[in-house]
Amino acid sequence: MQERREIKVTSSNPPQQPIGSPFKGKTGFVRIFHAFFHSCAGLSDAWRHESAFRQEILLAAILLPAALWIPVTAAEKSLLIASVLLVMIVELLNTGVEVAIDRISFEHNSLSKRAKDIGSAAVFVALVLMAMVWGLIAGPHLIAAW
Repeated sequence: MQERREIKVTSSNPPQQPIGSPFKGKTGFVRIFHAFFHSCAGLSDAWRHESAFRQEILLAAILLPAALWIPVTAAEKSLLIASVLLVMIVELLNTGVEVAIDRISFEHNSLSKRAKDIGSAAVFVALVLMAMVWGLIAGPHLIAAW
């Protein structure tokens, strides 16, 4: 258990303010502008360093146009598209967890392994969800067209 330390305020010892991140100073449109370019850099890094992300992009390049082509309702099209995008989102989050853990240490650690395994499980669940959505919505139309 950590011990709490109190700071006594005297004229020679002013209260200490917590030091914030120097990267959090942007607001408004400038913040959105910078966030856009940071997001683009993140997508680029994921593309360059993560084969799973490249495979999911290839899958999305096939499935997203197919979702627009299959004759289903707008709500069903939205579910098909959302399930594909969810896989990509979860993959990006999993990659962020893995990179942060690798930044800390490459040593084998049971907590690091758990975090990576849980992130991988999240990607797996998103893939299963996508397969279920596509199977239930697009499956009957693809079978009928065959």
